[in-house]
Amino acid sequence: MSTFAEVLAAQLRRDPGRPLLTFYDHATDERVELSVTTYANWVAKASGLLTDVVDLERGMSLRIDLPPHWLSPVFLGAAWTVGLRVTTSDDPDAVVCGPEGLDRWAPRAATIPVLACSLRPLGVRFAEPLPAGVLDVGVEIWSQPDGFTAWDPPTDDDLATDDLTQARLWSNDLTAAVGSSLTDGGRLLSVADPASPPGMATFTEPLGRGGSLVLVRNPDPARLDGVYDAERATARA
Repeated sequence: MSTFAEVLAAQLRRDPGRPLLTFYDHATDERVELSVTTYANWVAKASGLLTDVVDLERGMSLRIDLPPHWLSPVFLGAAWTVGLRVTTSDDPDAVVCGPEGLDRWAPRAATIPVLACSLRPLGVRFAEPLPAGVLDVGVEIWSQPDGFTAWDPPTDDDLATDDLTQARLWSNDLTAAVGSSLTDGGRLLSVADPASPPGMATFTEPLGRGGSLVLVRNPDPARLDGVYDAERATARA
């Protein structure tokens, strides 16, 4: 298995109902859990959004400027399903941002697609109108279907990041590079941003190993041990 689509399909065949991504925000007490199937549905919707609404195509680039959040792995998966390169460049073909990124990216909405996530519970829309030209993910994503098939699917040679092909991304030495002791089927507790290069393996390792990620935003150090125990985590990163 050397592409994201192959890795996700294998996990869907293996155990589609198991938890894949559990998200906590200690500032709001929000908790969201996505099974493999639910995650795949969100990836399909986000893939449709990127292609049918934003007109992105295989080989183009996407900047994911989000804090640690459950939508970050969703847009990672959508980018790799379509064949986009997840980039840290300041000159991407499109960008997904959160509320804190609006001041930076909204002025560029006339030249590149800017998709904004409210980061409110359940992925709902912004409470206030967005700047002109900025697309509200919480509005646009719900009309997309729960299934998606790329008309020009990426291969293992397509770039997944600025530096790594899809095949390289899923190689064993990189998926295990988070410095954790995660074993196959384990649950990894992390406070890192999965959309950032240093934190990306905190999502790719659990997915590739048939495990799951427990992601905590705005972590309260006094509560992390409790989350670790309550979620039956087996490793930290």
